[in-house]
Amino acid sequence: MKVTKITNLPVRSEGGAIYHIVKVDTDAGIYGLGEIGIMNWSKTIANAVEHLGDLVIGADPWETERLWQDMFRSGYWPADLVYCCAMSAIDIALWDIKGKSVNLPTYKLLGGPVREKVVCYPHIKGTSQQEIIDGSKKAVDEGWKFVRWGQPDAMGEFKPNRITTLEPDKSARVAVELMGAVREAVGPDIHLCFDVHTQLEVPQVVQMCRDMEEFRPYFIEDPLRSENPGSYRNLRQQVNLPIAAGEQWASKWAFREVIEEELIDYARIDLCIVGGITEAAKITHWAETHYINIVPHNPLGPVSAAVCVALCMASANVGVQEMPVRPGSVSTDLFPQQIEWEDGFAWCPDSPGLGVDIDMDAAERGALDPLQWWPPRLRREDGSITNW
Repeated sequence: MKVTKITNLPVRSEGGAIYHIVKVDTDAGIYGLGEIGIMNWSKTIANAVEHLGDLVIGADPWETERLWQDMFRSGYWPADLVYCCAMSAIDIALWDIKGKSVNLPTYKLLGGPVREKVVCYPHIKGTSQQEIIDGSKKAVDEGWKFVRWGQPDAMGEFKPNRITTLEPDKSARVAVELMGAVREAVGPDIHLCFDVHTQLEVPQVVQMCRDMEEFRPYFIEDPLRSENPGSYRNLRQQVNLPIAAGEQWASKWAFREVIEEELIDYARIDLCIVGGITEAAKITHWAETHYINIVPHNPLGPVSAAVCVALCMASANVGVQEMPVRPGSVSTDLFPQQIEWEDGFAWCPDSPGLGVDIDMDAAERGALDPLQWWPPRLRREDGSITNW
């Protein structure tokens, strides 16, 4: 069996959701699906996918380790975020092919299931405190065991190119008030996940985390920017809450310091950025030796959701799986086959590959040119930039 074709599929569902899927075909008639991790770089990553096709087309799709090394190292310059996103999509599709070619779910090729289902958390969105509170209560009523929301004044309801103000001191104070209100609304047994999204400085994060301790959040996500992983050493010494980080890191090397020095409690591996299943599995097992659980980053679509859950089903050290919306509730025109969900848990079906498939007729109807845009931009009151 050989790879014969690699196709970029930027698509829009009937409901308006946009995805960038990568389809890998073989001469055996078996194909696999992958997904890129940074949608606003779609146009650039599409070029990287085509470039990497020079190395993958004609190869045996079972040779995932060799192909990963070829894609990462053959350009002499180590692959960056753009190329790692392209590698991720291709690698995930290859693992989908491997499962299909032997009529087994992909998670069984990763060692088999260590759990029957994976607990998940949804995204709670809103532009006001009351909307976050109401959304959290609704999620609990639907069966979710976790709720998650973001730093106040950055609730995820922005539109591309919109400029909005986020003042760190005020945002941190409001965040503490909101967490207290959500805890009161959902009770003591629901886990709270809070995403700082790299928007604050260390002093504000430290004070905010100290003030949040009484509400017992499950973790504080991305409390710092990611360029210098070693900065988590400073934060670790001052904060007593569990820390989750890693969604912006590509490849195992970015995770090295925080794992070896145990500077985080949860590794936020993004399988669609970090290098696919091949690399994510290595990081996962490495983290296990330091008692660090994985919480795979999954802000994307059904393919990303499927590969994250496949890894979690076959890994011992799992905290919770990010799942923005319930699988099977969106984009069913494009993805008529998706993974399963019930009562806050997701699992891959006992079908070959990842358990997700695409309707190519629907993909043709929703086809887009690869896109490129800027995410929302945040400014402080003095006009200086802060991260979205």
